[in-house]
Amino acid sequence: MPHQPASAALQRFRVIDLTQVRAGPTACRQLADWGADVIQVQMPEHMRGDDTLGGQDGSDYQYTHRNKRSITLNLKEPEGIETLKKLIATADVVVENFRPDVKFRLGIDYETLAQDNPGLVYASISGFGQTGPLAQRPGFDQIAQGMGGLMSVTGLPGDGPVRVGIPIADLCAGIFAAQGILVALLEREQSGRGQWVHSSLLEAMVYMMDFQTARVLADDEVPQQAGNFHPTSIPTGVYKARDGYMNIAVFGSKIWERFCAILGAPEWVTDSRYHDKASRSVNRDALNAEINKRLAHEDRAYWVQQFNEGGVACGMINDMREVFQEAQVQHLGMVKEVVSKWQGKQQLVGQPVQLERTPSTIARATPRRGEHTEEVLAELGVASEELQRLKARGVY
Repeated sequence: MPHQPASAALQRFRVIDLTQVRAGPTACRQLADWGADVIQVQMPEHMRGDDTLGGQDGSDYQYTHRNKRSITLNLKEPEGIETLKKLIATADVVVENFRPDVKFRLGIDYETLAQDNPGLVYASISGFGQTGPLAQRPGFDQIAQGMGGLMSVTGLPGDGPVRVGIPIADLCAGIFAAQGILVALLEREQSGRGQWVHSSLLEAMVYMMDFQTARVLADDEVPQQAGNFHPTSIPTGVYKARDGYMNIAVFGSKIWERFCAILGAPEWVTDSRYHDKASRSVNRDALNAEINKRLAHEDRAYWVQQFNEGGVACGMINDMREVFQEAQVQHLGMVKEVVSKWQGKQQLVGQPVQLERTPSTIARATPRRGEHTEEVLAELGVASEELQRLKARGVY
């Protein structure tokens, strides 16, 4: 079946996805969800060596590779490389996450491919960058979380470093790469030329440290673990009501006054221990104990309503099942349905950005490995007899 765009926004672009695992496939999923014709190139089944995120039938793989077409090509065979180059000649974008030297060895680096396709936008995602002392190291999400500083500020004070519960370095590197691709495509409209775009897990992680980087670079202050409490805005963090935990965020003196009034403690506004930000920082533990003591008299739902009506940000701490029971999540329509010919009806989370005129949807369930090989190669003009010869030689 020909390309089924998930949106009209990017349907004019063709993307060749040479990636594995998560960061690269995430970048390509972003483009596919906005309508690009993303063609995922994998090794043939008989010689598969790529990590398929728990297997093709796993929920992780199904979520990551929707809206794509899949072909197989044996890139260890000259004819496989030759066929890939023919495919790339029809493309706007190539995305790869080989180790930096592999693309040069295969002859599919940017400089080589741009000779025949000068408008090509070529995106590389790596663990540590394309050059430098660590460029050849294998990249892994948790390694980047540690090296980028995230684990040093995550967790309870004194308990040692803690990783976050999602592969945030992988995901951010993929999303930033997709953003870079879109910027390069926009620039191409002026110059007519493509370019090499590259990002890495380490760069993404350092960038995502955001205000924590400013504390080091501008203030010469090394951030420490603050557990569930905001390091500089107090009181902001996790608090316990009668029936469980919730988040409360108090930013600024006016919000602090409202918070005290709602909690029935207006005297805290003038209390020397709590009356300003510096005092609350010194007496954080005592203040948090007092807050929890008062919160224990009512359930979370009561406090969430009271605080929000009073202009103080407050929300439940949901498990993942409860997330999808939230009325606002349901209203936003974040869960999309698609039918897989292999697995039947599926529910997957859609894009978190809404374009009113050219919305994103899930038009195609995740394909099986090589499901569209003959279809795509036929689009390149490869005759059926040649397809069978290539198949017999193990080229796909």
